[in-house]
Amino acid sequence: MTNKVIHEVFSILAEEVPRLQEPIVGRIARDRDPFTVLVSTMLSLRTKDSTTEAACARLFSLASTPEKLAALPIETIEAAIFPVGFYKTKAINIRRTSGILVERYGGRVPCDMNELLDLPGVGRKTANLVMILGFDEMGICVDTHVHRITNRWGYVATRTPEETEMRLREVLPREYWKDINNFLVPYGQYVCLPVSPYCSRCRIKGYCPRIGVKKSR
Repeated sequence: MTNKVIHEVFSILAEEVPRLQEPIVGRIARDRDPFTVLVSTMLSLRTKDSTTEAACARLFSLASTPEKLAALPIETIEAAIFPVGFYKTKAINIRRTSGILVERYGGRVPCDMNELLDLPGVGRKTANLVMILGFDEMGICVDTHVHRITNRWGYVATRTPEETEMRLREVLPREYWKDINNFLVPYGQYVCLPVSPYCSRCRIKGYCPRIGVKKSR
């Protein structure tokens, strides 16, 4: 797949994705509050959407600002977010991050990629989502779905999500930077599955070489 057809591919995705379920962070962060985006993304890593949504509701009912969250006992945070994946580590990182936001940034989330990456437990996926959803700035958020699908398309040939992000920054038209994660996460969850994807129902199949696909439906 090349940029000769990428506009058509994204046009198809724009029609198909609204029929699927919106990713959890997008649903939670409709008010585009950077802190909500930050915490919900941290919780969502390696966790099912339904579990993340319930955990966010419990946690934000207790504390929805860095000041309030930093003041919570770590045991309270753990109890609120359980059973998200690695909940003990995430509780520590969320509390530490909240404290840093209060002490260093006056309770505000920084609108700077490097400063976000310095926060405990914040990687490139989380930082990019905060920039995109929290501040409406440019970014390319690459998770396992974006990494897998763009490699399956042959649009990139990379080994890790970080390599995929850097390559996409070179080749993907900027008009799709903010949308690619929001499109490919639900598409990867419901159509372009990791194993045995639903190629028979995929409108992109005519453009896709299905690299690495051994079995499909």
